[in-house]
Amino acid sequence: MALLKKINQILLLLLVLTVCAILYNKVHKVPSALKNEAVDLESPEETEEEIPVVICAAAGRMGAAIAAISSIYSNTEANVLFYIVGLKNTIPHIRKWIENSKLKEIKFKVVEFNPMVLKGKIRQDAARPELLQPLNFVRFYLPLLIQKHEKVIYLDDDIIVQGDIQELYETKLAPGHAAAFSDDCDLPSTHEMVRSVGMQNTYMGFLDYRKQAIRDLGISPSTCSFNPGVIVANMTEWKHQRLTKQLEKWMQRNVEENLYSSTLGGGVATSPMLIVFHGKYSAINPMWHIRHLGWSPDTRYSEHFLQEAKLLHWNGRYKPWDYPSVHTDLWENWFIPDPSGKFKLTRPDS
Repeated sequence: MALLKKINQILLLLLVLTVCAILYNKVHKVPSALKNEAVDLESPEETEEEIPVVICAAAGRMGAAIAAISSIYSNTEANVLFYIVGLKNTIPHIRKWIENSKLKEIKFKVVEFNPMVLKGKIRQDAARPELLQPLNFVRFYLPLLIQKHEKVIYLDDDIIVQGDIQELYETKLAPGHAAAFSDDCDLPSTHEMVRSVGMQNTYMGFLDYRKQAIRDLGISPSTCSFNPGVIVANMTEWKHQRLTKQLEKWMQRNVEENLYSSTLGGGVATSPMLIVFHGKYSAINPMWHIRHLGWSPDTRYSEHFLQEAKLLHWNGRYKPWDYPSVHTDLWENWFIPDPSGKFKLTRPDS
């Protein structure tokens, strides 16, 4: 009995000590973030989901990327992380431009693109050599360049954003779809522009239907095309479907069989995407991709329509940093001059 009584006393003592320890911790509780000086309390911005935006910065048109980034950053409170993709020799320039301008506050990473991945996959075409630049194909390799994000926005450099990029990021992708694009037949307001400058908005304008390999796809030539200058992409689905490999396959087939070329409507980067993504993509809100601003120096949209647009795209030959071009004032609102003086706008009085 004496032994049992002693055991009970020990157990009671342990229970009292445990209760005291719990009460002490409650009274003297210290936030875990303050226990280690190396850990900061997270700000609301840091707890928000990051929105990764991929933009290429090409030599000779680096000011385009700067204007695009400036417009996005100025029109959102979202936690945007810019992935700026360039070739090795252009990276110092774009970094200096950002760090010595008002864009120094943005969150960004500079990613070097190795053009050797394109070796043997691009058919030389003299009609529009600018479309053969390596950075035109960055969109094919998104999962290899951007690895920690589930969802990514890719934007061509010849755009400006007038809406909140958060809205574009929230574009819904249907199950099994790796990307969302804008249909070229989606917005009646653009149809007059398309007709007036003789643009194509069907697969016939991008693929050579005289070739058996194209006919064997079973895609009607009158099928509406889409524009891959604005992409909302799901990286998990992209990798699962091995889309980069599929795109490379069609690039190699074009080298061998000349299935499409820059003499057709959209050049050499759009056509493989039209094939690979046919019937397997979701739609972007049409106002998030108002395009064709660079197709003619003589054809314009109404000012009211452009003010309502969320994103403007100068796809085509006539870029807003060159002359001639249209609606340049909307683009120049966001342009930041090059601190080094290397990039200059071309204007009639310059």
